[in-house]
Amino acid sequence: RQADYPADVQLIAAMNPCPCGYHGESQHDCRCTPDQIHRYQTRLSGPFLDRIDLRLRIPALSGRELSELSPGEDSATVATRVGAALERQQARQGCTNARLQGAALERHCTLTEPGQRLLQQATDRLALSPRAYHRVLRVARTIADLAASAVIEPPHLAEALSYRAADGRL
Repeated sequence: RQADYPADVQLIAAMNPCPCGYHGESQHDCRCTPDQIHRYQTRLSGPFLDRIDLRLRIPALSGRELSELSPGEDSATVATRVGAALERQQARQGCTNARLQGAALERHCTLTEPGQRLLQQATDRLALSPRAYHRVLRVARTIADLAASAVIEPPHLAEALSYRAADGRL
């Protein structure tokens, strides 16, 4: 049996790269064996990871790097850009990009010829599942909306793909 329950969920999670937490860090030595690292990283199944749109590896920063960080954009500026992107999505398709399915996904996430080649190469090289392929399209459409672009350009697609492959596991 299958049951559908109404739910809107935004999952934000964090995971160390290995049991000790230092794998890949330049400032600390990882004391885990390759087998321990593999077992730790495969605790999350492929189908579960397939459902996570953005996966980022965030390296540790030194004290010097932390003190030299630029302030970046303020929250009000980001909120304005996000609001404009949401308005674009609603005007174009009547829903957010996350809700696009089937024919609507194909209609609103069309790619240029270079974008199609890039996505095909990435799909083959990274062995993207159909679910991951569609999630990349939705994220690329959102990145294009944030950039106020009417079409998904190869840089938008490349950024969306970088979020899929950030941890090296697909």
